Amino acid sequence: DPVAAFIARHPERGPSLELLDRLLREEGLTPAIKWGQPTYTLGGVNVAGLGVFKAYFGLWFFQGALLTDPAGLLVAGTEGRTQAQRQLRFQDGETIDVERVRAYIAEAARLAREGKSVAKPAPKELTLPDELSRALEADAALAEAFHGLSPACRREYAGYVAEAKKEETRLRRLEKVLPMILARTGLNEKYKK
Repeated sequence: DPVAAFIARHPERGPSLELLDRLLREEGLTPAIKWGQPTYTLGGVNVAGLGVFKAYFGLWFFQGALLTDPAGLLVAGTEGRTQAQRQLRFQDGETIDVERVRAYIAEAARLAREGKSVAKPAPKELTLPDELSRALEADAALAEAFHGLSPACRREYAGYVAEAKKEETRLRRLEKVLPMILARTGLNEKYKK
């Protein structure tokens, strides 16, 4: 069992993690290891996970923003940036309120069964800097390559050129990225390997 192996690597929190694992499984959730942590799914949908950090451990709920959270215990991982996920954190030595945790898990599972999820924000409209726009208008192959990139790659290129304050810097950056666009690679591709 990969979850048991994960828990074994955290012996100081073992009994608490075993309890949380049991509660998740009792709700009919299927465990797997994703992103190096136990993740529990329902019909292939990520519902919850176990997390272990230096300062705390606990559960995270993939659609936690939809949970009613009557006790006000759920925390957004990165305040202001985390859209849907919420964490239920515990400190070492803390007694876990089994019925309260069971209620959070049951609600998360019910929401997954109902197919409920936090709506993703609409993608931001892409604004091209004039220098890039002119280059795309002048070169059909470049335009085809640019529009064949993912929206994220197009935003990276546009942002890289646009953030330069001086026109000469924007033009220098444009010259640098033109071969990369034609090669249909991302701006930071070399760092992703």
